[in-house]
Amino acid sequence: MMTSSTAAPHQALFDTLGPLPVTGRSWPKPIALLAWIIIAIIGARLGFIATSYGDQVATPLIASVVLAYTGMIVVAFFMWTGHTTITEHGIKQDWVLKRELSWDELKFAKFVPLFFSKRLICFPKRGRPIVFQGASQDLQIAFAHISLAYRKTL
Repeated sequence: MMTSSTAAPHQALFDTLGPLPVTGRSWPKPIALLAWIIIAIIGARLGFIATSYGDQVATPLIASVVLAYTGMIVVAFFMWTGHTTITEHGIKQDWVLKRELSWDELKFAKFVPLFFSKRLICFPKRGRPIVFQGASQDLQIAFAHISLAYRKTL
């Protein structure tokens, strides 16, 4: 929770962002759907290989492939269901592991508009950078404003 001394510098950012919370999908639906299609193709191919050559492959290798495939399914699930939310308290994203960062912890932010995913890379005062994805237009605009606000230190 912000104290009155830390809320004042953030108020200009909040005014720029508009009414909070700003919420949207983390990944665009076409990209998440493409991930599921690729996983289905890989699954069909793995099924074909398992039925044709399964008895010729070592058990630890099969276990490794199943574990990796399960990991891809988990990532695709969160690509499909994940949402990013910007509130007066900070930014959070539903992901495999919850990604959360309060405004008081944020030191620097960089907006990276990649082709498939628009990202806000947040550098906290302590620890590793946290990457938030944003697919909706509102999130992308908010990411750009946050990046500009945190380029010049609040």
